[in-house]
Amino acid sequence: MVRMFRGYGFALRAVAGMAVMGSLVCAQSRKTEDLAVGKVLVMERQAPDPNFADSVILLIRFDSDGVVGLMLNRGIDVPMSRINDLKGTKDRSDPLYVGGPVELDSVTALVRTSSSPPGGIRLAADLYAVQTKSGLEAALKGSKGPEDIRVYLGYCGWTIRQLQNEVKLGSWYIFDRGETFAFDTTPSTLWQRLIDRIGLKVAYGIRTIGVVENTLLSALS
Repeated sequence: MVRMFRGYGFALRAVAGMAVMGSLVCAQSRKTEDLAVGKVLVMERQAPDPNFADSVILLIRFDSDGVVGLMLNRGIDVPMSRINDLKGTKDRSDPLYVGGPVELDSVTALVRTSSSPPGGIRLAADLYAVQTKSGLEAALKGSKGPEDIRVYLGYCGWTIRQLQNEVKLGSWYIFDRGETFAFDTTPSTLWQRLIDRIGLKVAYGIRTIGVVENTLLSALS
């Protein structure tokens, strides 16, 4: 379930010490053809791999060389100021995030900005993934606070076939508009909220089918 991309992201030397039912949720799918950069993966309730239990993952790379994603909901009690290798982190108290189990000494940032930082990978209209040291430092310099940058240690990695197989087995729900989740204000509860909405959609669908069946039966009787 995990693939490594050697040299992926800026490496640290050390870290010190559904539109569904109106607008309730972005559309979700379990179709492999819906996998793409900017989509969000939400793990099913019974995770086959404990490393991915209760995870919400934004895909930042999806091509023939492989798939890379960042866990959006794994904040840790370590401030950004503990990163000594980057200019601009000294006075930052906002938390770091664990992006995934692969290469935990690598750094990737999600940046909300109208113009791309150096080397930025565009994920949506105003959302970029940044992995070069120059890009990270430029993003930090222009940042106004935690509402426009989040820094992740490590990442999730797959081959395309691996991830497609996991989707076919029912491990992942796929959500559109990943930019709406990237800076969620309470990421620790994001998985539960999305899973609950998936259940709400299923219940709504079953209820709707029942109404349609009853209507048809009444019309035919």
